[in-house]
Amino acid sequence: MPSAKDGGMEIFMLKAIKPKMTVVWGFLLVPLIWYIFSVFVPLVVALAYSFFQWKGGPKKTFIGIDNYIQLIHDGTFWEAFGHNIFIVVVCIVGQIGIAFINVLMVNSKLCRFKGVHRTFGFFPSTISAVYIGMIWKMVYDQKRGILNWGLTALGRPDLTQNWMNNKSIVLQLISIPLVWQFIGYYMVILLAAIAAVDTEIFEVAELDGANAWQRAVYIVLPLIKNSVLVCVTLCVSGNMKVFDHIYAMTKGSGGPGTSTMVMALYGYIVSFKNQNLGYGACVSVAIFVVSLAVIGGSQTLVNYVMKDKGVE
Repeated sequence: MPSAKDGGMEIFMLKAIKPKMTVVWGFLLVPLIWYIFSVFVPLVVALAYSFFQWKGGPKKTFIGIDNYIQLIHDGTFWEAFGHNIFIVVVCIVGQIGIAFINVLMVNSKLCRFKGVHRTFGFFPSTISAVYIGMIWKMVYDQKRGILNWGLTALGRPDLTQNWMNNKSIVLQLISIPLVWQFIGYYMVILLAAIAAVDTEIFEVAELDGANAWQRAVYIVLPLIKNSVLVCVTLCVSGNMKVFDHIYAMTKGSGGPGTSTMVMALYGYIVSFKNQNLGYGACVSVAIFVVSLAVIGGSQTLVNYVMKDKGVE
């Protein structure tokens, strides 16, 4: 049994190795300054520029909230916002949903070479988004694309088409590379969450007669609720500002027409192609605001769904 002397010595040692607050702030100061400079300063500057009519150069004309009034009536921006919402929904279901299913399969007793599955599952998320966009653009290519080649090989050349010019399905086609690239990213997060759960819980549930679906929905999901919430937040925030894939696949046009226009690409076109930097700053501020609203709404929805499963 430890004596009072041993306890006092332990407290003394903890105090001795505990760094002073000046040391802690010394280590945090540089990254904190860099974070403020790279995140908050551009946001404040964009907010300031959004009240000006500015075509570039030193001349700026203060116009108050005229840019925001124009934004409210800007059909292209709200169409782009709708496309972002569509991509967010597809990616939550595709990226996180498929990742969750893959995690359950990898963690099953029947799975072999689990390390290989984890490595190859995560590999696509290490590739540049621009390369991913170019690869999938080649897949959809009308003349040299593997999709049309496969349909021809199967004896259905009548189904071949210029996929990226089909307005009715092009947004869905754009979403597929986004889902494919980041399944492994969310697999890693969910694998880490499930690894922290006591395996006896699953064994007891199996002995009680719970099937695989019941264990997944009523046991696994509630136990990893916080990790799922993190995944949803990352997925929503990432896809509300998606840019690289669509820029690479549509040559920066958001076409055909505005069929694949998203908010970040619209802000880029307004700012740098149309040379309307004041309105572009207004679009950037709007992206920040609506993204926060969508993230908050998605977190509330996840919490509500989890509460139905008996998780607080």
